[in-house]
Amino acid sequence: QVQLVESGGGLVQPGGSLRLSCLISGTIFHIHDMGWYRQAPGKQRELVAVISSRGRTNYIDSVKGRFTISRDNAKNTLYLQMNSLNAEDTAVYYCNKEQMAKWAWGQGTQVTVSS
Repeated sequence: QVQLVESGGGLVQPGGSLRLSCLISGTIFHIHDMGWYRQAPGKQRELVAVISSRGRTNYIDSVKGRFTISRDNAKNTLYLQMNSLNAEDTAVYYCNKEQMAKWAWGQGTQVTVSS
């Protein structure tokens, strides 16, 4: 059974930075295209950034130039470096496959941007 454990969230001031991590177990991590998702209060979960099994990345427009997705296949870990955070980035952040058939979601990690 695949398990996803997200960490690294917290409370940060506008303009600050955070680095999220997602440890994946129970699968052959390196073969999967992966994504970071977020869900803000009262909104649907959205895909924020993706990284292919070969390391190709893509981002939604609102985070381009501020967020960087990366992966360490040796550590079965996915990362999201978030810089220049603003209030609109406040959400619970999750990792999962990019594909439509998802693994069971982890608990996510809360990111709150507030002064």
